[in-house]
Amino acid sequence: MLALIVGPGRGVLEVMHVLRDLLDAKPVDFHGEFMNITLDPPRLRPVRGGCPPFYFGGLSEAAREVAAQAADVFLMWPDTLSGVGTVLEDMRARAARYGRKLRFGYRAHVIVRATETEARAAAQRLVSRLDDRTGDTIRRRSLDTSSAGTQRQNELRGIADDNGYAEPNLWTGIGRARSGAGATIVGDPDQVLAKIRAYADLGMDAFILSGYPHAAEADLFARHVLPRLDHAPLLPR
Repeated sequence: MLALIVGPGRGVLEVMHVLRDLLDAKPVDFHGEFMNITLDPPRLRPVRGGCPPFYFGGLSEAAREVAAQAADVFLMWPDTLSGVGTVLEDMRARAARYGRKLRFGYRAHVIVRATETEARAAAQRLVSRLDDRTGDTIRRRSLDTSSAGTQRQNELRGIADDNGYAEPNLWTGIGRARSGAGATIVGDPDQVLAKIRAYADLGMDAFILSGYPHAAEADLFARHVLPRLDHAPLLPR
């Protein structure tokens, strides 16, 4: 996987084309609007498989077009199931116009406990001492505060119920304290598993999951949910 942390637009598309050739150990002779570059094949290259998959995300028009043309995996931040379905339908149609197919990935946080009551309580404890003013200050420090993706995370908090849930088991409270991926899958093992499988049924086949504190939440996920999922081989520690 290669994650590209750059702004969307024509210049990014040119960078992706050049970078893919370099990682495929090809010479580069590219003359575009933003890049004018000629290079011999690189002496350093991936050991096997050539260029790794490009994971790329963004909800703006420009970002969607870049992903449709040059990404391998379109990566989304948390959203409701209906919201995810709408975006995936749009991205499949865009990619098809370029004769391409996209894979899809989902970036979210997870809180899993033996019972839903325990999971919801753990979620509330995370933000129990956070006031809205401090949370707003934290979010404004980020460089992505005006992005379409961040605006969608703000919308999710706006439609959430009094406990911060935009839909069953999708908690937006973590977005009060951070920018970017601002929602969390919360529930007991069966609920978390069902939620992940529901996203997979829509077309998600790559999941980037995290928690707070990360090591503790990763251990809980590994104990309660991971053994029940088909997944790629795990790397040794």
